[in-house]
Amino acid sequence: MPWRRGVDTERARTRASVPRLLRSGRLPPMGRLLRVMRKVGPAVAMWYVRERGRPASRAGLSRRLRRAFEQLGSSYVKLGQILSGGEGLFPQEVVDEFRKLRDQVPPETFADVRKVVEDDLGAPIETLFSAFSEEPLAAASIAQVHAARLRTGEEVVVKVQRPLVAALVHADIAGMAWLAPKLVGRIPIAALANPPAIVELFTETVVEELDFRLEAENMLDIAHVLALTEQRTIVVPRPHPTLVTRRVLVMERLRGFAFDDVESMHEAGIDTSALLRAGLIAFNEGAMLYGVFHGDLHGGNLFVQRDGRTALLDFGITGRLDEPKRLAFLRLLVTGTGGDVRGQLAALRDLGAFPPDTDLDAVFRDLKLDQPVKDPTTMSAEELIGELSEITQKLLGYGARIPKELMLFVKNLIFLNSATATLAPDLDILAEITQVYLYFAQHHGERILREIGIDPTQTGVDIDAVKAGFGLPADVDSLTFRDLQARRQTILRRMQERERPRWRRGSDAS
Repeated sequence: MPWRRGVDTERARTRASVPRLLRSGRLPPMGRLLRVMRKVGPAVAMWYVRERGRPASRAGLSRRLRRAFEQLGSSYVKLGQILSGGEGLFPQEVVDEFRKLRDQVPPETFADVRKVVEDDLGAPIETLFSAFSEEPLAAASIAQVHAARLRTGEEVVVKVQRPLVAALVHADIAGMAWLAPKLVGRIPIAALANPPAIVELFTETVVEELDFRLEAENMLDIAHVLALTEQRTIVVPRPHPTLVTRRVLVMERLRGFAFDDVESMHEAGIDTSALLRAGLIAFNEGAMLYGVFHGDLHGGNLFVQRDGRTALLDFGITGRLDEPKRLAFLRLLVTGTGGDVRGQLAALRDLGAFPPDTDLDAVFRDLKLDQPVKDPTTMSAEELIGELSEITQKLLGYGARIPKELMLFVKNLIFLNSATATLAPDLDILAEITQVYLYFAQHHGERILREIGIDPTQTGVDIDAVKAGFGLPADVDSLTFRDLQARRQTILRRMQERERPRWRRGSDAS
């Protein structure tokens, strides 16, 4: 595969460019900033005048912002995609609206697509393919995908980069890099989320997404991990041995059911609970044991084939942990299920969540981690807000940040959590966690003991600690996704009841 020559050097060069791209000047790129203001400003203004205070207010604002993001192009489409993966963190109207940015972005013209393909592959489309669909199968922020057939008769898909995307992304990175440091410490939650680290992660992932040779290599790396762990229930499409360049990626075409088409899966005799478990295990194996995992799981990147295997697509964003961070991550997950809170704090420190010299015993005492967890469904809205505010302020006081390496992992966990609602809403989450832990103890126990000195076959799952993580009282024996959703709705209603008088005052005033 000639495109693989020098790919490791290219990845290193691409990563080395990140600090330069993040080096903000005294002023942002004014032209791009003004264009953003011209698109977002009217969207917010029209919502404020026409829809604010009405029942569909939030949906209206989400729709207007989604359209503005579409017009602003790749970086903001990518930001919208991140929002769409935040089910449970962001309002449902935002999630539903921005989900359209996953594969419903206005496509480039076929003339532009043809030019990119022919320039990069060095030959007319008709010479390389016996068929090439002018209508894309999907169009997203960085690229769009077309169905095609090789001269050999093999069905493929062709991923084609948008012509001007690189210049737009670099301009947007400059604007974000200028703004991010100014948000630190100003909004508690934003400070905890570490805006500069978010921009750094965004930059690292996007600049690698701009080179499809790196994506093709990601496909091979994850396929290799699946082979090493003998995970035969998940498949990766094969990149073409020669038709891969910086802006064009030709790969095997896979077909299957949409990831939310549960009815068709059940009719085909597919066990959706087993499918979900296999995905969770494979995802964790890649991160814990090999430091590499798919970094952008969502419904548009997954098909389920008729034989029950999950086809994994779109490897532009792939999480990679160096060896020290992989070991810290492994300790975090093992100590988390074992109920070792101090071990979790140490692992988080080693991942970068706390400064290296943090007094972890002081954090343990200050956050009252040795006390029973309060059930949030029994707390008033004022108590909930007070508790969250207190914890946030204390964490900020210790210099706590969410490590950028964990952001992709957490985003994927959010998706897998929401997928449970579709694939297995009555699955007992507590029992499933125990099952997954036992799988790792049986299949990888010796390696885990060798690498971090913890024998998972001896420690077992501390189910009370797992319950505490969900804010459950100790007398709860099971937890399905329906139960979890009911608990969330209880908390949400309580918060909305607290806000309702303020909302009405705002509505009356307008």
